[in-house]
Amino acid sequence: MKSDLLALSAIVLWASLAALGVSLAHVPPFLLTGLGLLVGSLIALPLSGFRWREWALPLGTLGLGVYGLFVYHLLLFMALRSAPAVEANLINYLWPLGMVVLAPLVLPGTRLTWTHVAAALLGFAGAAVAILGRGAADGAPLSGGLHIGYLYALGAALVWATYSLGTRRVPPFKTAAVGSFAALSGLLALACHVLFEPAVALSGRDWALIVLLGLGPLGGAFFLWDAALKAGNPQRIGLLAFLTPLLSTLVILVSTGQSLSLSVGLAAAMIIAAALWGRRA
Repeated sequence: MKSDLLALSAIVLWASLAALGVSLAHVPPFLLTGLGLLVGSLIALPLSGFRWREWALPLGTLGLGVYGLFVYHLLLFMALRSAPAVEANLINYLWPLGMVVLAPLVLPGTRLTWTHVAAALLGFAGAAVAILGRGAADGAPLSGGLHIGYLYALGAALVWATYSLGTRRVPPFKTAAVGSFAALSGLLALACHVLFEPAVALSGRDWALIVLLGLGPLGGAFFLWDAALKAGNPQRIGLLAFLTPLLSTLVILVSTGQSLSLSVGLAAAMIIAAALWGRRA
């Protein structure tokens, strides 16, 4: 289906985020996000035929977009700064499960079956295997105790799930208008950089990677995701999204020359099985 291809394209772009993030680890996160989103917003120009009026949105719709792109990243950064990265990342990847389970609450006429729930839990288990397996390979054991960052990570997951579903509740808008979401969110992220982060000088290589970031996981992926949600079933798309941590792990392994592990193969089998199972619901 067209929606599956669009969603998978977005997921592939998101999978490159970890590898690009490693190369840009010295850049403060709000600065990196702000610049990436502003670059990504420019994708809307050719999509809209350079007609600015297609960027115009009602305030409620614009608020939903900023809630999704800016608040999500804000909470995720707070989670990663105040809790162990492996656990925070795992909790963050509850958002595909949230899309499946919360769909009937956000979208009237959508039903939730036991098959949906079981497939989503299987997909999350596969994502957990991929994330925890990578954490063990990196020498990052699970830590005990509770961290406020876990609540931030859970908040981030709820934000992205409800944003993704919420785009089906607001008045219809063209995918090019996602450029407005990205542009305003990028400006807010840069404001956070000025307020909370030290100033840094960026090299030519940094700028080149930031452009790639904006065209890919912090830009192009959002346009593809929006088009997928407009064209397909959000619960089915949510199940496909469990591929994101798996593909991200694969990209890291390949880019660092590491060999594939049993956990990656097991995670792949579980996530693919969940996606195929969910299609029957």
